[in-house]
Amino acid sequence: MSDELNPAVPDSATAEGPETEPEEPVKQRKNGLYPGVSDELAENMKSGWADTELRDLEPIEQAAHTARRRAALSARFPGERLVIPAGNLKTRSNDTEYPFRASVEYAYLTGNQTEDGVLVLEPKGDGHEATIYLLPRSNRENGEFWLSGQGELWVGRRHSLGESEALYGIPAADVRELADQLREATGPVRVVRGHDAGIEAALTDKVTAERDEELRVFLSEMRLVKDEFEIGELQKAVDSTVRGFEDVVKVLDKAEATSERYIEGTFFLRARVEGNDIGYGSICAAGPHACTLHWVRNDGPVRSGDLLLLDAGVETHTLYTADVTRTLPVNGTYSEIQKKIYDAVYDAQEAGIAAVRPGAKYRDFHDAAQRVLAERLVEWGLVEGPVERVLELGLQRRWTLHGTGHMLGMDVHDCAAARTETYVDGTLEPGMVLTVEPGLYFQADDLTVPEEYRGIGVRIEDDILVTQDGNRNLSAGLPRRSADVEAWMASLKG
Repeated sequence: MSDELNPAVPDSATAEGPETEPEEPVKQRKNGLYPGVSDELAENMKSGWADTELRDLEPIEQAAHTARRRAALSARFPGERLVIPAGNLKTRSNDTEYPFRASVEYAYLTGNQTEDGVLVLEPKGDGHEATIYLLPRSNRENGEFWLSGQGELWVGRRHSLGESEALYGIPAADVRELADQLREATGPVRVVRGHDAGIEAALTDKVTAERDEELRVFLSEMRLVKDEFEIGELQKAVDSTVRGFEDVVKVLDKAEATSERYIEGTFFLRARVEGNDIGYGSICAAGPHACTLHWVRNDGPVRSGDLLLLDAGVETHTLYTADVTRTLPVNGTYSEIQKKIYDAVYDAQEAGIAAVRPGAKYRDFHDAAQRVLAERLVEWGLVEGPVERVLELGLQRRWTLHGTGHMLGMDVHDCAAARTETYVDGTLEPGMVLTVEPGLYFQADDLTVPEEYRGIGVRIEDDILVTQDGNRNLSAGLPRRSADVEAWMASLKG
């Protein structure tokens, strides 16, 4: 990376009109190569730039949906100021930052994904007036655009406030003025916490943890049922994920020559080419690593004869993620014991998927899948029956470990702040999207099972949409039945 100067750009400077010169001298990074900026250079850099304002912009695709969401939020909290921040850049090391990802609540309500943004719903009449507070374009008068580490010539162009209004359908204002405005605000206020410490500090004497939690919970529960735009985005995410799995199968020989990292990198390429990113850390678990539920180190060997548990999902440009798992034989063919365990998990998943329908209890698909797995464990002599006893005592959990699924959306574990009575104790409705992902995991050091079982982990996961008359498997493009998996792998390997 290039070295740069970091001027102290005054907070009062705006990017959309002439301002005064910086009041403080340019601060040089320690060990930077330039001691400062001459008056002549500073003056030269102010002029000679073409007008690049983007005009005739069309609203983003989801603008009508975000407007409806804001209206629902307004109706829930009449007369209260609502503050929803996008969040700030986070330092990775020294002066490098992690890639920014806007808070789900903010992106869900605006469609905007830029750092430091804040959506404010101001009470007005019977409803609210929304304003999106953003950083304007980098200031050319004070040199911010070429001297600041976050200036336009360093990290790229930001939209102007006028452009943002056109794109998101929300009046836009300079976010650098917002904290002072919030300090002077009167009346009830709620803020989504955990994303912007500066905004929270400005509201510290105006909010309570209990009231803010009510806002967070409501926004989480709003996402339980997806609209048509969201379902379309989830299908895009899944379709890209299917192609990513195909990419991996085609290069398993290269992974054998290197490590699980080759699989991770191969899938990541697909995610970055077709989407925004991966939706979560890819689990590329070969051999006994498949028994570690969230194995994301991905630094182990990939060996012929072992299984590869690949749990990965592409995140779309609008931040919706897939979450799919397949457990694949590295050499293309399941051994007898691998197939026995895999087929048991497949049967459990089939039972779970069959239980997903409108009006069913959320827990039904989990219970159905767990029953099948418990039956197999009893049948194999790994746990003493009857099956009802096993399920009542949860004895199957030594080898099943986790729940059978979760809600899916902009978070891989979406709607996590929802109340228990509306989520795990709730009822399925059309438009909900959830994963069904049973698994069996026989740890390498588990002396309670025969040696041939040890080190084998199997999970099969699909993304299921609840429809009016049942369900639709969004990830049906990836084979699940063991024989179909083998035939699919053989076709991809040519």
